[in-house]
Amino acid sequence: MKKTELYVVRHGKTIFNLLDRVQGWSDTPLTEVGRENIRCLGKGLEDVPFVEAYSSDSGRAIETTRIILEEQETTSSNIKHSIDSRLREWCFGSFEGAFNDELRKVLPTVTDDESGNKILDPTLTFEKMAELLQRADKVAITEPYEKIKRRVLSVFAEIAKRTELHGGGNVLIVSHGLTIIFLLTLIDPSVNINVDIPNGSVTHITYENAKFEVTMIGDTSFIKKPETKPFAKRIDRI
Repeated sequence: MKKTELYVVRHGKTIFNLLDRVQGWSDTPLTEVGRENIRCLGKGLEDVPFVEAYSSDSGRAIETTRIILEEQETTSSNIKHSIDSRLREWCFGSFEGAFNDELRKVLPTVTDDESGNKILDPTLTFEKMAELLQRADKVAITEPYEKIKRRVLSVFAEIAKRTELHGGGNVLIVSHGLTIIFLLTLIDPSVNINVDIPNGSVTHITYENAKFEVTMIGDTSFIKKPETKPFAKRIDRI
């Protein structure tokens, strides 16, 4: 039996990502640059034969998965793509579509001395974050911490166990930035809440003997840009 390996990908860059707007359960399509990066990611994953593919039900995650599988010409082109709403991003309620700076105002932040950028206080827990979001949400649709925890743990555990039961192998899972970081902290509490998960990055998690192990976080090395040949300008003699 092969080891079960989860290749957890954050969807490609979207219009809201470009505009630095909150994008939880709301959705915008991938930008052209975002699509191209995912095409390059698909090429970079050509040597990884996937046995299954999953994505959240958000359009950006579905589009990302389809592009990756289209580029898997021989290895994974015919595998099943399952859609599961439990892989969604967190819901940000009344902050959906707002600028990220508006959301940061309700969360404890610190300033990075080198960049001057505001980042989440590393002592902030996801449990506290969910509580603060619920308190600030004017439309009362954000999820309680325990509900988010149940859905995230259940979907990844079910996928891993099902794959293991069928002999193991590589699984493609396309999800969202905060959801991926949240999963990592559930597996390994030492993971920093500010860990970088770029669009199109791969986080690698293994599953064996009912235990998850994080082996790679937010890796963009799979995005293989096509080589550009130098342009030689020809000047004809007069």
